[in-house]
Amino acid sequence: MFRLIPREDKFYDLFIAFSRNILDAANMLRNFVYDLSDPEEKLKEIKYMETECDKKLHVIFKELNKTFITPIDREDIYMIGKQMDEIVDFIEATACRFVIFHVNTSTQEARLLTDLIIESARQFIVLMEEFKSMNKSEKLIPTIVEINRLEEVGDDIYRKAVKRLFNETVPVLDVIKWREIYEHLENTLDAMEDVANTVEGVVMKHV
Repeated sequence: MFRLIPREDKFYDLFIAFSRNILDAANMLRNFVYDLSDPEEKLKEIKYMETECDKKLHVIFKELNKTFITPIDREDIYMIGKQMDEIVDFIEATACRFVIFHVNTSTQEARLLTDLIIESARQFIVLMEEFKSMNKSEKLIPTIVEINRLEEVGDDIYRKAVKRLFNETVPVLDVIKWREIYEHLENTLDAMEDVANTVEGVVMKHV
């Protein structure tokens, strides 16, 4: 349909660029969890990426404020941007917990959760690329389903990890430390699912 005033579709490209930064942050977290040597320096790298994502969010909001006609509802653009930023916030918070708790060894459950975050972040890029062409995409809904599935797998690992903390003879202080670390890892997956669910809601309104 012809429009006298064209919509600004640049927000999709901003979301795609943001999603790539999320994958970068996820890879940094995986490197951190798998190799806890030099944690302060690795945390600085993650903090730098978190700052870059804050800049991405600022650009999205700046463009939103000056754009007259948006491709989807303004509140949806705002929500997706905020939710994407929360993903990287959780990644940074997870790495911070390792440092402030002086945790210098990892666990199998932490590695498994980090692997799921990597896979979800890869799916996340596909999500945003397909979101741009939601009206004809055949991959968008299956990608949303896959991100939801990864979060469910993460839930199961999280529950088993916390159960093991309380079932085994683990020092109380270590229980407190690891429960919080596991919670932040699982929250990262939850945050990715939140974005996928928001995108699904947008699709239902526009397709």
